[in-house]
Amino acid sequence: MGLCGLDGALLQAHRLRSGGEDLGLVGEIETVDTRLLGSVLDSGVIPVVSSVAYGTGRDEGQSLNINADIAAAKIAGAMKAEKLMLMTDVQGILRDVADPDSLIKEVRRSELDALKKDGIVSKGMIPKVDCCVDAVRSGVRRAFILDGRVPHAILIEMLTNAGLGTMFSGAGCAGAGAPRDVTG
Repeated sequence: MGLCGLDGALLQAHRLRSGGEDLGLVGEIETVDTRLLGSVLDSGVIPVVSSVAYGTGRDEGQSLNINADIAAAKIAGAMKAEKLMLMTDVQGILRDVADPDSLIKEVRRSELDALKKDGIVSKGMIPKVDCCVDAVRSGVRRAFILDGRVPHAILIEMLTNAGLGTMFSGAGCAGAGAPRDVTG
């Protein structure tokens, strides 16, 4: 079932400003109301949520655009989801972007500052990594960055011990998760 954050005020947000500058109709999520999602899931239907939020405060009722990864992480955290999978067009975090064999299979929170400082996590990967960490801190057991170009990537990640991309778990991100077998 197609939903958006406006439905049942699922995603409630205020307008985002940067350095006092108005960024337009871009929002930052304040609250996730999971009642509608719970009802949809309880009826056996799979919800697909677009990342538009219901504005609050002076933007009451205004539609605000939300980064899709952030929306997914906030929803997953509010639902205490088992897993969050962010799909992208890279394998996951690579130690060397020119070497596909340098995939970091599992990352710990304590390693992230160094990975960012060294430029290993940079540009568009920073928000994805931050979303995964935030989701796990909010109660998601494990979060993954997966290569959406790989056929059946979600099934491979869910049904094998080796997995495909980079995993964030409670072991390193202040949640409760079990590491996967990274030997395969």
